[in-house]
Amino acid sequence: MTPRRRTPAPPREDVLAAAMAMIAERGLEKLTMAALGREVGMSSGHLLYYFGSKDELLLRTLEWSEGRLGAERARLLARSGTARERLDGYVELYVPDGHRDPHWTLWLEVWNRSQNAEPEARDRQAAIEGAWHRDLVALLAEGVSRGEFRPVDADRYAVRLRALLDGLAIHVAIGLRGTGRTQVLSHVREFLDETLAAGA
Repeated sequence: MTPRRRTPAPPREDVLAAAMAMIAERGLEKLTMAALGREVGMSSGHLLYYFGSKDELLLRTLEWSEGRLGAERARLLARSGTARERLDGYVELYVPDGHRDPHWTLWLEVWNRSQNAEPEARDRQAAIEGAWHRDLVALLAEGVSRGEFRPVDADRYAVRLRALLDGLAIHVAIGLRGTGRTQVLSHVREFLDETLAAGA
């Protein structure tokens, strides 16, 4: 009898990319272990063996997506130009593309589940937040040192700016009327002009 050949499991990154694509195309509610398994040619049991739970799958997918955004953010912040130009680019990268933006849809779900998450999972979420925060603090400090921005405590200002961005970004992601991406970017630019520009 000829032994049955086993189909190798796809690389983990392919599974995470497929999960993100399913969120983008069908919405988070359609992302089940069974549906993802069909998409990548694995059983739901096999996926559970690799990830342990749907919560872990979602967090891993978010970390994978954040890794790609982090690389894009690093390229943006390394560009030449003024600190304000790069700050505007940071804001544009932060704000969702629109209603049901897949990255923000996933973020909101992970945040919601984090209320009951284990400390290790919460630490991983904090690491994602920390990377955005550190980059913003460094950019603000650079702008202050160059005289582009008024003297501010970069860390405190970053906390407040990110809270504003998070609130407005949630409005965009859930499709709250009157708070589309264009309007939100305009609000943020106006806020930066009023609170950060040198001589403001």
